[in-house]
Amino acid sequence: MSKFVKTIVALFVFALVLAPMAAFAQEDGAAAAAAGSISLSTIGAALTIIGAAFGIGKIGATAVESISRQPEVAGAIQTAMIISAALIEGIAFFALIICLLGK
Repeated sequence: MSKFVKTIVALFVFALVLAPMAAFAQEDGAAAAAAGSISLSTIGAALTIIGAAFGIGKIGATAVESISRQPEVAGAIQTAMIISAALIEGIAFFALIICLLGK
């Protein structure tokens, strides 16, 4: 089993363990906030950030590997890496805001 598949399986198991916590949520929002319960939007935000971190890490790893194989095109690879990482960050921020506004 590849490392990527193991990571995805671990994330799903983690989400399945935390998902039943929503069934025990309290009626009053202020009491729930005071008790420190975890909402589904918090879990969504965490999964968004984990996914973005995994994507940016994968981009960095492959860029370093590509530069080590062909050092003469390091500038072009670095530019493409920075643009791709910026696009992933933009999507991650958008998803994070959507998760936090979904309360």
